[in-house]
Amino acid sequence: MIIRKSAQEVEKMAAAGALVAETIALVAEHVRPGVTTAELDRIGEEHITSRGGVPTSKGYRGFPAALCISPNSVVVHGIPGPHPLEEGDIVDVDVGVTLDGFVADSAYTFPVGDVPAEAERLLETCQAALAAGIAEARVGNRVGDISAAVQRVAEEAGFGVVRSLVGHGVGRSYHEDPQIPNFGPAGRGPLLSEGMTLAIEPMITAGRPEVYVHDDGWTISTVDGSLAAHFEHTVAVTEAGPRILTASAVPLLR
Repeated sequence: MIIRKSAQEVEKMAAAGALVAETIALVAEHVRPGVTTAELDRIGEEHITSRGGVPTSKGYRGFPAALCISPNSVVVHGIPGPHPLEEGDIVDVDVGVTLDGFVADSAYTFPVGDVPAEAERLLETCQAALAAGIAEARVGNRVGDISAAVQRVAEEAGFGVVRSLVGHGVGRSYHEDPQIPNFGPAGRGPLLSEGMTLAIEPMITAGRPEVYVHDDGWTISTVDGSLAAHFEHTVAVTEAGPRILTASAVPLLR
């Protein structure tokens, strides 16, 4: 069942989204060679809790950390640990925050120092795919219009689109209906209407699109070891057009 939000509920989600964006921007300041993913997780969690929020991921179905931090070939759900980042890595920072009973969710993949040109192109393409998907989150469109837009941008650039992981509704719960694939034909799926709140999140790869789950039950990586990028925003469907609830005032990708 798709849960539409009232104007007041959307504002509560926007407050959670602002804290998500703050957290990602803060963590970005510390992304550098030598920092561990555990340290980034600590920084993010301390900021969230200092502002009265709850890191939604921590304890969610047993997840052990506040943030999902996924370097290089890890697509999503990386568990932070004593692993230092290295020059030339890319790292996905995925943040969910619960504030006043509502959840917002966003992710950003950062370059660590100087990265190869193809890695930079992967990041730029994934951001462009997210922007294309968000542009389709309009009253009267369908979920498939978002999916098709993401797929078109990614595949026209020569990158793979992960099929087994999808975006989702978000709001009172971390994961709500509808599911939002990053591929498929336009004009299909649930009709978009005012008050729907969606976590749109392209996950694309520099190689094959197939992924596998590690023995920890969480970490998901590309089967061929190719780099992966993941960008995500929480978006409200409004009569005035898509409203990004997790937008940051801080430019993040240099």
